[in-house]
Amino acid sequence: MRVLWVSALIVVVDQITKLVVKSEMVLGESIPVIGRLFRLTFTENPGMAFGLSIGSKLFLTLFSIAATILILVYLWRIPWAPYGYRLSLALVLGGALGNVIDRTFYGMAFGECAPSDPGLSRLFYGCVVDFVHFDVWRGEIFDRTIALFPIGNIADLAIIAGVVGILITQNRFHEAAEARVKGAATEPVVEPTA
Repeated sequence: MRVLWVSALIVVVDQITKLVVKSEMVLGESIPVIGRLFRLTFTENPGMAFGLSIGSKLFLTLFSIAATILILVYLWRIPWAPYGYRLSLALVLGGALGNVIDRTFYGMAFGECAPSDPGLSRLFYGCVVDFVHFDVWRGEIFDRTIALFPIGNIADLAIIAGVVGILITQNRFHEAAEARVKGAATEPVVEPTA
């Protein structure tokens, strides 16, 4: 499963960039790269994607770990799938694992991760480090400021690219799955000899 090297590369790059941001930037600091369009803005996300929260922080971390394991098992079980589909899953896996590392270990490694959650500095209680900030559009919806692209990280970008890749390659995957089923149905049955 060579595509797992892609997952590993994403995890390494994601974690290195997050550690650099945590060590070199102050929480809330924003460094312009391309004017206001693209900046490095250091934030920490205690919830899910887009800052959503479902259940407790412990539930979210354990759910993320379980989902990551399921993606790995699924990827391992479909070595016959088209390369583009498996590569897309590897991107999602690498991104998910990168964020799981934050949620699982960053609470222990760095202590308190969000001012709104004091004291959550234990295993499984970390926040995800975000810093990739595309400030393309902001608007007001129900008296709340909403950004078109929330601040994310390398893992998030890999997940987005992987999901887009899955959508693009899903027809080829289904064709390969149907061909596999038809191939298995047309194979002659060999009776064991005594």
